[in-house]
Amino acid sequence: MTFDHSTSAGFLVNHMARLFFEGLRNQIEPMGITPGQFPALLALWQQDGQTQRQLVEQLAIEQATMANTLNRMERDGLISRKAHPSDGRAKIICLTEKAHSIRETAYAAATDVNEMGLADLTAAERDLFIGLMQRVIRTMQNSVTHPQDFQ
Repeated sequence: MTFDHSTSAGFLVNHMARLFFEGLRNQIEPMGITPGQFPALLALWQQDGQTQRQLVEQLAIEQATMANTLNRMERDGLISRKAHPSDGRAKIICLTEKAHSIRETAYAAATDVNEMGLADLTAAERDLFIGLMQRVIRTMQNSVTHPQDFQ
């Protein structure tokens, strides 16, 4: 059996993700944030005051990875943790003024990276590409949560 990585969806998606990651890293590191922190920031910019558990579920990130990311974000002055009003064990993750102040610049950086990556596609091709990726993601998520349906 031969394997041609140039036609492997998994290989190509991984390679593309690494390129987008590097492009984003170059843009946002001067702001004091890393690509690993970016998904949590995006979620908190949309809805500040979530719990760690909510972020784990929303972002589909392992709990330990999220805990480490939040620890670094707190160390870097991007978040603070406050007591949950009804659950003594939980903490509410709140953005600091520093995180709020970089929001628009970070959005612009991500937009620039996306524009650069999709520059050779027409508007229709971009829409098709994004739609196809969303479908593949849904299929892959379903195959993980309901593997019996894909056997």
